[in-house]
Amino acid sequence: MKAVLLQAPGGSDNLKFREAPDPELTDPECIRIRLRAAGINPIDFKMRKAGTFFPESLPAILGCDGAGVVEAVGKRVTRFKVGDEVCFFNGGIGGPDQGNYAEYTVIHQDFASRKPGNLSMAEAAAVPLVWIVAYEALVKRIGLHKGQATLIHAGAGGVGHTAIQIAAILGARIATTVSSQDKAEFVQSLGAHRVINYRESDFVASVLDWTEGTGVDAVFDTVGGETFCRSFAAARIYGTVLTLLEAVCDAQAIKTAKFRNLSIAYELMLTPMHLGLHKARTAQRMILDEATRHIEAGQVRIQLAGTFPLHEVATAHHLIETGHMQGKIVLEMP
Repeated sequence: MKAVLLQAPGGSDNLKFREAPDPELTDPECIRIRLRAAGINPIDFKMRKAGTFFPESLPAILGCDGAGVVEAVGKRVTRFKVGDEVCFFNGGIGGPDQGNYAEYTVIHQDFASRKPGNLSMAEAAAVPLVWIVAYEALVKRIGLHKGQATLIHAGAGGVGHTAIQIAAILGARIATTVSSQDKAEFVQSLGAHRVINYRESDFVASVLDWTEGTGVDAVFDTVGGETFCRSFAAARIYGTVLTLLEAVCDAQAIKTAKFRNLSIAYELMLTPMHLGLHKARTAQRMILDEATRHIEAGQVRIQLAGTFPLHEVATAHHLIETGHMQGKIVLEMP
């Protein structure tokens, strides 16, 4: 099969378009998939730079998100048959699970979800990671519910635009940060109630104005750094600030969080796959099943920032690494 192999940690020039062995269907509960698309996420370039979580096992195939057609099934597979269209989150961090920058992959049947019938393969490949991350953050960690106010940073990005739509389904009041008028119009179309151009306005002051001085019930931070630390002042007393990233805050920010009795939370949806937690991974697939229901009901739309053929993966990595994307970038395999 054709595949993109990460040969060594470092820049995108270490991603090589090569022939690779076809994955074998050896587990009776696994399915082999002819991949048609692979979503690209920030974790991909982080894995590229680090040489994955298992640098001793290079070369490796990156890419956590995939969509394609079931080509073969193991003897004990009950959830799928040959010809079914699926999407999934699997592999891409090194170790035993192959990623999706390739023409074929093999995964356990419990980790694949039926592809939404109203999405293209490219759109379906853009869903798994961002939906699971946003859902786990807003529903499982924060417990966001109807009537609560939330601030979602970088609302036009891959995770951000998904989080806005999940928050809207939950009935929350939504504020979000963006960097341009085009992005402001985009997030408003998804259900954001207060849009803050952080280049023109202080997001803390804007949030406090919007909430009449109390702050939001929850902040969902997808940016990290100073944005995460400053978000403490935008959360209400006894509120929650959740981040996807790592940040070191100064003493004043920590004092603000402590004074406001904030709950500080983290979300890393890679943990179940990294640690081989089968039940937790199955639960994540069930979250993805819920995404399919909402998408097919017309409650969620998926924004593609661009698509590239598999051999142009370096260009795709460069774009996502620069940031400020509106939606998701996807690789396509003919």
